[in-house]
Amino acid sequence: TERVIKELEQYLNSTEFKGEFPASGEDIKIMGMREGAEIHITIAMAFLDRFVDSEREYFRLKNEVKQAADEWLSENFSGDFDDIYTYINTLDKPGRGVNGVYLTVTGTCADGADCGQVGRGNKVNGLICLSRPQGAEAAAGKNPVSHVGKIYSVLAFRMANEIFGNVSDLMEVYVWLLSQIGRPIDHPKMAAAQVIMKNGSIEDVRREVKEVIDRELENINKFCMELAEGKHMVA
Repeated sequence: TERVIKELEQYLNSTEFKGEFPASGEDIKIMGMREGAEIHITIAMAFLDRFVDSEREYFRLKNEVKQAADEWLSENFSGDFDDIYTYINTLDKPGRGVNGVYLTVTGTCADGADCGQVGRGNKVNGLICLSRPQGAEAAAGKNPVSHVGKIYSVLAFRMANEIFGNVSDLMEVYVWLLSQIGRPIDHPKMAAAQVIMKNGSIEDVRREVKEVIDRELENINKFCMELAEGKHMVA
């Protein structure tokens, strides 16, 4: 479900999609709920008013966007679900004019000053996964050299990816990093990994997991520079 949500958003905000649907704005929020072998996907997408001449045109464009999303989901995820249901801009109501459609000047919800609360948005993995462990830091906009909330949030996700990619027989990986005021960032108060195994036990992979964590901490200065240069995603 998480992969569907993330990859669908990337598709809807891709250069290819924007070229075909220039009226679609960049502010796209997607909520997914899996129920057995079904998945229900709700999309909130701002539309750019300069490409929309009328209410009727808006609903025509919205239907075309939904069809494109449905086709992409069918091509990429039909084997994972028995049924995929999509809904887009569910607050819309024909006949109400501008008050019944999601039209914006900028293509974002900022038009209405609906900017949300800092830290409420996506985590550094690009998702909001309430059923999984997650920190409360808002990584975007923070100092990439000294703000441990930013550094450790992105680094923990990177560590988890590196462990998963380099250690065999793992189903899931979670990494926790805890700082302490006065300690250098390459010596966290705690660096811990939780792994869920496909086969075997934690003792079979403990050494390899530790090696990945140690290696990432040893290279943290290089990582911070890459973070400052925008080489690591901060959603």
